[in-house]
Parts: sequence; structure tokens; C-alpha cells
Amino acid sequence: MARLFGTDGIRGRAGEDLTDDLARRVGAAAVAVLRRHGEGHPTVVVGRDPRASGTWLESALVWGITAAGGDVLLAGVEPTPAVAFLTTDLGASSGVVISASHNPPEDNGIKFFSRHGTKLPDAIEDEIEAAMDAPPTAERVGSVRELSEEGRERYLAHLVACASARLDGMRLVVDCANGAASWIAPELLRRLGAHVTPIHADPDGANINDGSGALHPEVVAAEVVRRGAEAGLTLDGDADRALFADALGDVIDGDQVLAANAVAMRVDGSLEGDTVVGTVMSNLGLLRAMAREGITVIQAPVGDRYVLEEMEASGAVLGGEQSGHVIFRRQATTGDGLLTAVRFLSLAAASGRDVRSLAGVMRRYPQVMINVRVLDREALAGAAPVWEAVSGAEGELGGRGRVLVRASGTEALVRVMVEAESEDEAGAHAASIADVVRAELG
Repeated sequence: MARLFGTDGIRGRAGEDLTDDLARRVGAAAVAVLRRHGEGHPTVVVGRDPRASGTWLESALVWGITAAGGDVLLAGVEPTPAVAFLTTDLGASSGVVISASHNPPEDNGIKFFSRHGTKLPDAIEDEIEAAMDAPPTAERVGSVRELSEEGRERYLAHLVACASARLDGMRLVVDCANGAASWIAPELLRRLGAHVTPIHADPDGANINDGSGALHPEVVAAEVVRRGAEAGLTLDGDADRALFADALGDVIDGDQVLAANAVAMRVDGSLEGDTVVGTVMSNLGLLRAMAREGITVIQAPVGDRYVLEEMEASGAVLGGEQSGHVIFRRQATTGDGLLTAVRFLSLAAASGRDVRSLAGVMRRYPQVMINVRVLDREALAGAAPVWEAVSGAEGELGGRGRVLVRASGTEALVRVMVEAESEDEAGAHAASIADVVRAELG
């Protein structure tokens, strides 16, 4: 049977994969496991994004937690990183967020945080899954307390304090993806002095991520140009990642944000070990820019949890992904799109430069990705003709590009990625390798 918890908690179609019964059982099981690990009467912070299914999933999850004797601090609609922050800030035993992040509105998910605000280790998730068939047992029924504005104000105060300068007068467009940050993102930037135009900030339960947000950064980029703003920020549904746009309408991705912050932190002495953590998908331009600046890049597997694991192992304080998950480990325990916005935009304000200039610290190489559906992704390792094709492409590119071929961790796909000095060259090599993958494994 497939493991219930994936790389980012439990996720699937609400009402089909995620039912109220499952939410009740996972809530009760989590409390039982917390007790097993020394928590007498666990306190759990519960938050959600604004999907319509979030309301009944929240009710079911809270029922399970309290039936098993756990107490609930109910945060309501809040970004995922806010739940992680409040878990540690309020001294709770655990946090749980009901969200499917960037997934479509009909999906939802359940993700747990430890008392330290980090994602649960696989072993603890496995314990929770194993305990789900046992009925809840408790000496007492737990309580529920709504955090109301208290939690949100704590989180806002934390974010404001992380700014290196005020944003007075900065004209910004913010695409909230009709998600969890639809109120808090504009409010945060206004408190820092910016003039904010929010778009897609009217969640109705069914429009989260719909043609908006970090999956569609071209939307905010076009709006920045139309309104003559200085920059744009775009978040995903649960606001754990952020992308940007400059005044000319060019998108700024997570690698560029990572590069700009790494250079600034190296200059001021706050980049521990002069090291950052990226992923195997980090753009060649990031690798070259960091080498030029004397900064070491450690490449983790794709996924923000793996980035954080590598940061903890290496002692790095900065890491992130192209997709906009950036982790500032001194200020947060997980990727936080709002914190990323505060750090990047206030860096621009403090330096007197615009975001385009900051992003220019690295040249972004054209990157072409082709996903090839295969019968058995595990067979990739032994597919000699595929690796011969990879070797041939690498030989032709020399030092002017990079090839990465890997099996998907969740689907029957092989992902072929090629970077080169031109998109045409990258595309030609990617297509050629993909043809070999298709012939050998399709």
C-alpha cells in the first residue's frame, strides 16, 4: 500500500482522497504519537488556506485532536509559514495546516509541523499513519481556543522586524493567488511604507491559484508594467513561496533572489560559512555567480524539506529553490514567501537599487525541461542508451551548459533538463535526449 504521507504531508482530492473520516483519524493519531513522545496534553496550532473544503476538514481534524485529549489553538485562515511560526512562538506541541499549497482548488492537504516549526521526520509521520486505525482514547476531551487577531499580529510583528529598511513610497503590485495571504500580504507591505495594489486578493473558496499567483508570474509582471509600478510580488496559495517582477515586466525567480541575498549577506558577514544551499535544479547562472563571489553552493534534491535538511547538516543559513521557496534559517523554520518578500524588497530599499539590479547579480541561463512518461521510472538507472545520449550532449555543450536527467519522485515520469547559452540549443539537446528516453523506457 502506498504511503499516506508524501514529501509535503498528505495531499489529494478533497472528499475523495481526503475525507472527514481521514482527517478525524489523523488528528487523533497525531495526538497519540505526540503523547508517546513525551507530550502529556499536546497543544496543536491549526490553520488553513481559504479553500471551501478547508472548513469541514478543519472541523474534522479538530474533532480528532480534541477527542484524543489534545488542545487546539485555532488560527483560522493563515499562510503555512505563519502556522510554523506560531507553533514555536506560542510553545505548542505541534502545528498543522490544511492546505494544498499551489494545487488546484479542488485539492487539499494536511501537513504537520514539529514543536520546532519544522516538517515532521518521515519516521514520526509513519507512526501517525500506523496509529490511525486505533480509536481515540483520552482521560479528558481537549479544548479549543481561537487565536483571533493575536496570532496574526504576532506573525506580522515578526515579519516587520525582519526588514533591513522601510519600503517608504515603493510602488508594488501583489498577486495573492486568492489564497491564505490575501489580507496579510498587502497589510504587511503597507506597514513597511509601500504603496500596494493587491490583485487576486478576494478568495471565494474556489478560486485559489486559478490563473494567478506564483504558478503564473507573468500575470503580476504584466500588471506591474500596466500600472507603472516599481516591482511585483506573487505568492502561491499558502504563501510559502514568492516570485517577483521588475519594472520592465521580467520575472525574477528563486535562484535570483537567493543569489542577491547571498551576495549581500556575504558582504555584511552574516552568510555562515560563505555557503548557500540550492538544489540539483539550480540554474547554472546561480552556480557561476556564486563561484565568482567566493560562495559555495551545496545542491540538495528538489524539495524545500531537502533544502532545509542540507542547511541543518551544513550549518548554512540561506537556501532555496528556483520555484520561490527561500529559507532564511535565522528568521524562519520553513520557506516563507512573505519573509522572502520583506528581505528582498528591503534589501533593494536599503541599497538604493531596484529589484532588477539586484537580480542582475546572476545571468539566468535558458533552461528547457521535458517530462517523458515511462512505464518504469526505476529502469532509468540501467538505461545505457539514455546515459550515452546525456554524455554526448554534455560533450557538445562543454562548459557552456548542463544536462540533468532524473526520475520523478512521485509520478511515472523521467524529467530531462538542459541548460545552454540559447534556448534553441537547450531545446534541441533536451528533445534529442527525451526521444531516447521515450524509445528505451516509454
